[in-house]
This record gives sequence, structure tokens and C-alpha cells, in this order.
Amino acid sequence: MKAEILRLLKESSSYISGQQLCDHFQVSRTAVWKVMEQLKKEGYTIEAVRNKGYRLLDSPDVLSKAEIESLVTTKWAGRQVVYYDETDSTNNQAKAAGEKGEVHGTLFVADRQTAGKGRRGRGWESPSGNSVSMTILLRPEIPPVKAPMLTLVMALAVADGIRDALGVDAGIKWPNDIVLNKKKICGILTEMSTEIDYINYVVIGVGINVNQETFPDEIKETATSLKVETGKPVKRAGVIATVMERFEQYYEQFVQREDLSGIREAYEACLVNRNRDVRVLDPAGAYEAHAKGINDTGELIVVLPDGTEREIYAGEVSVRGIYGYV
Repeated sequence: MKAEILRLLKESSSYISGQQLCDHFQVSRTAVWKVMEQLKKEGYTIEAVRNKGYRLLDSPDVLSKAEIESLVTTKWAGRQVVYYDETDSTNNQAKAAGEKGEVHGTLFVADRQTAGKGRRGRGWESPSGNSVSMTILLRPEIPPVKAPMLTLVMALAVADGIRDALGVDAGIKWPNDIVLNKKKICGILTEMSTEIDYINYVVIGVGINVNQETFPDEIKETATSLKVETGKPVKRAGVIATVMERFEQYYEQFVQREDLSGIREAYEACLVNRNRDVRVLDPAGAYEAHAKGINDTGELIVVLPDGTEREIYAGEVSVRGIYGYV
């Protein structure tokens, strides 16, 4: 009820009477008043006028189950939210819930992570009040070998969701780093539980730097935040909502075709590697090439100096002019 009342307040341009809310939710005036008091304590500015009702005057950067659910307009992606003020890792929580049968599309969100992680076991900074740390739980009916493509689906959803929310052109550094002005603002980590021919569940974790203004020495030259790049504070729940809307759209296109052919053009439009010189950090030895784009299964297509093409399935790639590669 709290999320729905909040949604109604946000959608209304005038007062909503207490009686209207009582009738809509089949509850007492006292129950409505208690919800309004809870919202005020969380920082919402709500005006209450006798014989008129309630009106929302201002919404702060609140990250809560009710705030997120009041903004998400999808059919299934993020409609059910599990929220933590602090947890070790939203991926860990999502995996535990996946083992217990939690439903497809459930979104796990934390204000602060104490053990956030990126690829190859690297840590991911997620200070309280500044970042988005979220993980969506999925149960796709696709072969396990195709699940890694979901990382690219989420990368496109984050880039386009940020653009929808803020009007800034976020790019993708293949396969799943989100960058603004040549610096990283988001990391994505996909993990899954599978049988030989069946996926039990997939979890996709997303960490977005939103309102940070400073960064640790080891990443300050390569990391940035939405606030730094836009010059103004950003409400995190709004970013979550637009990312979920885009993810649902792209996910459904992906599972219908079981590849990236339906979203490949949109992904490549965001790809900062495309038509750029890159350094491929291959375990057998680093080499330079020219990136063309991706194929339908998400591999990066590069052209070697001798003109031959190669599809990169794994490993890391540095793009000239980004993250210090010159």
C-alpha cells in the first residue's frame, strides 16, 4: 500500500483526499495517516490540508522499496523489490533467494554493499547514499551456453536507461563497462546456477556510480559518476526505474531470438569500441587491432593489421583514448 500511495501522490497534480485513499485501499483514515507520517520521516515533503487532502511537494533522493516500486512501470522486471540499507552483496542475496525459489524478475537493491564485487573477484566501491547497487534474478528458458549474452543485454539497458533518465550519452566499452566521457560509471557482473542443459537461475548485478564526488586513488583517473558528469545530484530510484524498463524490453527481444540480433544495432550505437583501434589483452599475448562491432552472439569483431578478422570470445580489451590506453 505504501508504494501505491506514493505512486498516486506522484501522479497527481492536485490534492488527494484521505477519503479517496481510504476507499481505494479499503483501509481506515488512521492507516492512511500512518503511511503519510512514515513518508515524511523518510524525507518526503507532504502537505496536508483539511477538506482538501494530501499533496506531494518534494521527493528527496530516497532509496527504499516503496520509492522504487512507485516508479517502476514494467510488467515484471523490478516489480518486486527486496531492499537492504546494507548488505554484503546484492548478488549474494539474489543467489540465495534463487535457491529458495524466488520469482523471476525480483530486484535486490542495497544502499550500501560491504563486499561488492566486479569481474575476476575485484572489489566494487558502493558507499552509502551515493551509488546504485542492484541485482535482478532471472529464470530464462534458454540453453546455459547462451546466458553470458545477458550481460550485454543489461549493458545496453543501463546505457539507454541513463540516457532516458538524464539525457546524457552513456557508452558501452565491450562487453559491459558503461562509460561517460571516457571514464567508467558502471560495472556489471553476471552469475548463474545451471545443470548440463538447464538454467536454474541467473543473477545480473549492476553497480552505478551516481552521486560520488571523490574516488580512491587507484581508480580516480578512470572512474566518474553521474553527478560529476552532469554537475547536479541525481535521484537514484529514477535511474533504477528507467534501467528496468529498458531491460525488460531488451530481455524479451533476446529470449525470443536467443541471441542479440534484435538489439545488436542498438548495442553497437552505444559501443565506444566500434570503429576504434583497440588493444586486446589475450593470455597468449597482447596485440593491437581495429574493432568493427559485435556479432549476434556478442563477440567483438576485430580486424588485424594483415586484414584478417577475428572474433574475441573472452579476455579484456583496451580502447585507445579510454582508461589510459593511448
